[in-house]
Amino acid sequence: MNKRSVRDLDVRDKRVLVRVDFNVPIKDGQVTDDTRIRRALPTIRHLIERGAHPILISHLGRPKGEPDPQYVMDPVAERLEELLGEPVLKLDAAVGHEVEKALEGWDGRGVVLLENSRFYPGETKNDPELSEQLAALADLYVDDAFGAAHRAHSTTVGVAERLPAAAGLLLEEEVDYLDGVLEEPERPFAAILGGAKVSDKLGVIRSLLGVADTLLVGGAMCFTFFKARGYEIGESLVEDDYLEEAHRLMDEAGEKLVLPVDVVVADRIEKGVEAQTVGVDGVPPDKMGLDIGPGTVKLFEEHISSAETIFWNGPMGVFEIDAFAKGTEGVARAVARASTESDATSVIGGGDSVAAIRKLGLEDEMSHISTGGGASLEYIEGKQLPGVAALPEKGA
Repeated sequence: MNKRSVRDLDVRDKRVLVRVDFNVPIKDGQVTDDTRIRRALPTIRHLIERGAHPILISHLGRPKGEPDPQYVMDPVAERLEELLGEPVLKLDAAVGHEVEKALEGWDGRGVVLLENSRFYPGETKNDPELSEQLAALADLYVDDAFGAAHRAHSTTVGVAERLPAAAGLLLEEEVDYLDGVLEEPERPFAAILGGAKVSDKLGVIRSLLGVADTLLVGGAMCFTFFKARGYEIGESLVEDDYLEEAHRLMDEAGEKLVLPVDVVVADRIEKGVEAQTVGVDGVPPDKMGLDIGPGTVKLFEEHISSAETIFWNGPMGVFEIDAFAKGTEGVARAVARASTESDATSVIGGGDSVAAIRKLGLEDEMSHISTGGGASLEYIEGKQLPGVAALPEKGA
């Protein structure tokens, strides 16, 4: 990554405002998945070990620009203190007199965690006044929130423009892995895309077709391609407005674009429903495709097993229901095998793919699991991420 790193900063005895991504699921006042907190620990520990005084800020959920009890950071603070093994001073605001007063009285041990940045309407507007108030709290700024890097907010862009800024260790790792996929992948390079809509991933498909050797497409989006081919797709999800574009993509991609050969269908999305496997040109008119079939899993496995680089984003079916989870599971296990047995580089682009991998307990078998689904897709698409663009170049 060609951006200034936290490693390049002299942080001793400095207050460092760190934008972390602690947007984690919480139920009954408890964090139910602490992955994002764990992934931020290396940067936080790096700062503490070098004598810095980290002040952490994150968003949580989608409050409407004002305080909301269900989105307070207290459960996050409790879990962070357990994982970090250092005191966490949780404040009830992110800016203002009370925050300044608390920081003046802070003994500098451990870290401070500010309140949810999205309790302030200026956050999502990259408001100059809020950015100034946040910048006034610290001497330096570190962005370690890749999952929010595609947002031009006060905590991702505004503060970076007002303080000496650098990338955290997680942000560096995320960008380095994605750059490796886009710029110099070991070949063969197999990309796997799933999910519901072609429209959501058009740019990603085009970008990957330009660099991958094979693009495997599953999930409901495949039915837009099949309808463009003239197949009967029954009640399967389809985007009629994108049929022409799907046809064009298939023509341009040729054999590089690999679609399913069979699918699992049912008459509704429901647990316990009767499911059957049919060829892609044989979907009954009253059924909908809800997963890739076993023949497709085998076909995809062949491409994955021979790959040296793998990028995967999006499930192959409705994986939350066991009857329609076998395609996603088959792909996940194939990627894990390629990573561990063939030493392929596997990059999982966030989102539901991560949930599926976690459900199967395969996290440790992947080379890199992104903490930012939206950010990773935009980066793969070639879009500039505001939170990364705002950081100075190395040596600047």
